[in-house]
Amino acid sequence: MAGNDTGMDMNTLSVLTEPNRMRIVELLRDGPLTVGEIADRLEMRQPQASKHLKVLSEHGILTVQADANRRIYKLRPEPFQALESWAQSFTRLMSERYDKLDAYLREVQNKAKKEDNPTN
Repeated sequence: MAGNDTGMDMNTLSVLTEPNRMRIVELLRDGPLTVGEIADRLEMRQPQASKHLKVLSEHGILTVQADANRRIYKLRPEPFQALESWAQSFTRLMSERYDKLDAYLREVQNKAKKEDNPTN
């Protein structure tokens, strides 16, 4: 995206558009889980969960910690901070546009009042 200075990686959005990956991210919001716990809670097979976890890890959305024979998955905050910053850039832009629209509408209202009441 041209002019993108928020650090937002557009691949993050692309990865999160897959519904099962988004469900995994939403589940991990509450804290770290193993692949088995994720698969059970989302009622999917473990290989399917592992495939999605691998994609999320490769794109820097998750960290993986080995604990004996288990792998514990946890969300990384940085991609979500960048996503929030990116979304905020639109909020600022839209706020500026609404302020300009508000000023224009006030100008139009004031002009209409003067035309309706020409003695002032």
